[in-house]
Amino acid sequence: MLKWIAAAALVATPAPADVVGQVGVDWVGNDIIIEAIADPEVQGVTCHLAYFDRSVIDRLSQGNWFEDPSNSAIECARTGPIRIGDIRRGPKGEDVFSASRSLIFKSLRVKRIYDEQNQVLVYLVHAEQVKQGSAKMSISTVALEPGEALPAR
Repeated sequence: MLKWIAAAALVATPAPADVVGQVGVDWVGNDIIIEAIADPEVQGVTCHLAYFDRSVIDRLSQGNWFEDPSNSAIECARTGPIRIGDIRRGPKGEDVFSASRSLIFKSLRVKRIYDEQNQVLVYLVHAEQVKQGSAKMSISTVALEPGEALPAR
């Protein structure tokens, strides 16, 4: 059922994700899922997101039925010529991808922040929680070549 809820949450996300890998990590069926996420506003950049997916057996034995861990990792790469669309500037950046990690209180987010001074796109994956924040995060960067950068404002 949780996979259906997660699938429904993915329908409303800024960018679609394709599962490209699934690695079993223990005998109870817990997995690490690896998804490819193409940045919808930056053609030529694809991020790979890895996260933990709890099995039904683990959920039953641990009791915390509706929540997955916040742990995740991200790596982004140039996968073609980069063409930047209308992206948000400023230190807060904008969401590229979001997925629910619990029934209501936690989500996994990928944000893009444009480091204009250094001509770098920074991708940050982090958990967002209603009750308290999470210090679990990972970043990846993609340097822009001359001519790919946004014009100064």
